[in-house]
Amino acid sequence: MNIAAKGQPNQIEELRNLISSHPIVPFKINEIDSYDVVFDLDFDDTPEQIQYYMNLKGKVIIVGSVKIQLEELLAEAGELPNCPILGMNTLPTFINRSLLEVCALNANDQAIAEAIFAELDLKSRFVSSRVGLVTPRIVCMIINEAYFTVQEGTATREDIDLGMKLGTAYPKGPFEWSREIGLDHVYETLEALYQDTKDERYKICPLLKTEYLQAFINE
Repeated sequence: MNIAAKGQPNQIEELRNLISSHPIVPFKINEIDSYDVVFDLDFDDTPEQIQYYMNLKGKVIIVGSVKIQLEELLAEAGELPNCPILGMNTLPTFINRSLLEVCALNANDQAIAEAIFAELDLKSRFVSSRVGLVTPRIVCMIINEAYFTVQEGTATREDIDLGMKLGTAYPKGPFEWSREIGLDHVYETLEALYQDTKDERYKICPLLKTEYLQAFINE
């Protein structure tokens, strides 16, 4: 099986650790016909990439779809792809996991993906195709609430991280998680969720927004 991947270096490293038994080559558009499976890990930052996949046949394309909904892109395109395009939670720290979080456009695509995952010895859980999927929606909301707590002066970041790990048995505290995921991904996921749902739970904390913007100033 020929597997190609594109994405940020930390994402590709996670994928290689996950699929250590199969070689993964860097994605090159002029070699796309030689791939059986493509992991487009930062797809939701570059959704225009879908143009390269729509007319492919006999491939399986797995794309990051936390900040976008695949159905929306396809509705804009006005057509269905000729090969399965699956969505996946590809935020940093969520790729190399015992259970992949994925979504499919239909039952046939899901069956094809499950067969591919079985061949790669991967376990998966299919969730509804929607902005934020499931785990990113929950984790980013918790991070946002933690920022509100710091902004209000109720607790320090260190206390919140420690309290979450000891009190809820979370593997990481919210600020620790936000650093490992990347505050840009957290901000952009929350923004996409708020625009999609208009739910106040996803309205970005001003402190989080300020730190997100400061990162661009300091670049």
